[in-house]
This record gives sequence, C-alpha cells and structure tokens, in this order.
Amino acid sequence: FIHRPTRNCVLRCIRNAAIPGSLRVLERMQPSSGGYLEAVPLTSFVVMSLSSIGQRQHVVAQRGLRFLCDSVRDDGSWPIDTNLATWNTTLAINALKDYSDPRCLRWLLSCQHRQRHPYTGIAPGGWGWTDLSGGVPDVDDTSSALLALRTLGQDLDSEAVRKGLGWLLALQNRDGGWPTFCRGWGTLPFDRSGTDLTAHAMRALHAWYARKGRPWRVNRAVTRGFQFLQANQQSDGSWLPLWFGNQNQPAEVNPVYGTAKVLMAYQDLEQHKAAAARRGVCWLSDQQRVDGSWGGGRSTGSTEETALAVEAMLGAVDEPEMQTTVTKGLEWLVSAVEQNLYLECSPIGLYFAKLWYYERLYPRIFTVGALRRALMEFIV
Repeated sequence: FIHRPTRNCVLRCIRNAAIPGSLRVLERMQPSSGGYLEAVPLTSFVVMSLSSIGQRQHVVAQRGLRFLCDSVRDDGSWPIDTNLATWNTTLAINALKDYSDPRCLRWLLSCQHRQRHPYTGIAPGGWGWTDLSGGVPDVDDTSSALLALRTLGQDLDSEAVRKGLGWLLALQNRDGGWPTFCRGWGTLPFDRSGTDLTAHAMRALHAWYARKGRPWRVNRAVTRGFQFLQANQQSDGSWLPLWFGNQNQPAEVNPVYGTAKVLMAYQDLEQHKAAAARRGVCWLSDQQRVDGSWGGGRSTGSTEETALAVEAMLGAVDEPEMQTTVTKGLEWLVSAVEQNLYLECSPIGLYFAKLWYYERLYPRIFTVGALRRALMEFIV
C-alpha cells in the first residue's frame, strides 16, 4: 500500500489509519532480543520492509538491526537461527539415557514458556528450540523436553511436567496428528500435522503414562495418533517428515528420517509387530546402501540418517533377515567414529522458504543414541 497506494480515497484513508495499529502489533510481537523467532532471515525481512516504507528509525527496525549485528559470526556469516540450545540439550539427554545432572534439570525447567505466547496465542506449558526470548513453544521440542525430564528423574507431581503434558494434549489436531506450533485447519506448515511430530508426541505421552494406567484422554490421543500415522503412511511403507529433508531426494523429502522417527514410536508403544510398522521396517531395510549406510547422497550416506535408521532397525533385530542389515549399519557407524567421519554434518534441516541448515551436534547425538541402544540390545 505504501509503495502503490490505491486511488480510492476511502480505502486510502482506512489503510493509512491502520498503519499505527499495525506497527504497535509488530512492536508487541518483537522479543526483547530484537529477533523474530531468533531467526536472521525473518528479522531481516522485517527490517528491510520497514526501511523500504520510510520506517528505518522505528523502534522495531532499530531493535532488529541490533539483533542482526549481535548475531554475526566471527567469520562474517550469519546462522539461520541464533541457536538450538533447548532442542540439542534434550536430544543429548535422551541419547545418553542414564544421565542425571541437576544443572541440566534446573536449566531445562527454566526454559519452559510460562506465559501465553504473542505469536500463536498458545497457553503456557510448552518448550521451544532455544532458551532465548524469541523462541516459540512447539510440539517437537516439548516432546523432547518431556522425555528428558523423565530421564532426569522427574515425576508426575512436577508442575512443569503436568503443564507440559496438558499443553501437548491440547495441541492435537482434529485429524489425530500433532502440528508444529498450534492447532488449526491443517493447511499451513504452522498448523499442519506431521508424522514425525505425531510420533514424538506419542512417545512423550507414553513415557509418562504406563499403558495400563493411562487416563482416558491420553488413551484416546494415542489411538488417534496411530490412526493418523497409518493414514499417512506412503504406499511404499515410508513416512515423510515435516521439517527435515534431503536435497538429493525427489521433492527434497527425507523418508529415512521420517520413517525412523515413526518406527521409534511403534517400538516404544509396543506396536512394532503391527502391519504398518513391519512395512516401515521393510522399506527402511531396502534403503540401506551397499556400504551399510543410509542417506540420499551420491557417494555415501550421512551419519545422521544412518544413526537414526540403525536405532529404529534395532527394534526389529529379532527378525533374522534384519540382523544383517543392522550389523552392517553398526559397522558403518563404528568405522565413522573411529575415523572421525561422524563429525561431518549434512544439511538435513529444512527451514521456512526452503532454507537448508545443518547442525554440528546432530551426527554426534544421533550416533550416541544408536550405539547406546545397540549396547542395550546386546548387539555389539
């Protein structure tokens, strides 16, 4: 409107009158750090837009500029997100499993959102990917945090746990799946149900409620979750994730990641012999490369995808035909550790607007999780 104002004088007056209110909303939604979602791309878009309409001196633009200056790395580059501290910490705790550190517990409890969020309007109780002010509570991080709190020795008497579980249950979509940030019509990335998100939420609920002692509401949520997973299994037996991909795959999807995450839920909830799970295991086994790895690269697989696939396949190792698959995968992982190849990262993270990222801790955390599970299964 600023660049190409309408000739209709009535509409022009209305839109001019809306500008101060819109700027107030923008200012109210800006976190104290100045970075929207703690993300450089999104904050840059806001700053550029304001600058283009003569609002470069507005407090939102100035705070955004400060955030961008504070976020630059030593080499002159910028990350997509400031950090994934909460996400990585909970993933690491869950990979280590037998881990207890009161410092981690206190820090994780301090990361829980305790006010209604201005972005989504969602109630308090969830966790986001970062401990910084621009984070937004979401299903994946809340599920991982609840699993980590279980590992750290918390119980259902904990207020943080009860609020987190209530928050998670309230976000289930009408289709039975779980979205990223908020319930909705299921048409946008923010409110569309994801198979990997649904599987993670179901694992978190199961970890806190024994199968025979589940409240009716939890039992219903889990049942609907399985129905969603079955309805969204691909014809070849795989599942597709929402926020992870592979640039070398058709349509840049990452069925290895999605299938592995869903199979872990089937295993945790003792449904690994279900027809859908068996189809998923067969598909995942068929995707193993000759060298024992998994992934969509031209020459070799990735540590991230191989580790996730191995951990998921370990639940089917009682089937003789799958033992060779798991053994080859473990041998590849062990060799990668011995040669320090497991420190190499792959861009499997998929952000808004098809922005790709890699996370240095993913290959380490996923490898630890897979090898720990293998030791528990007495495979190596």
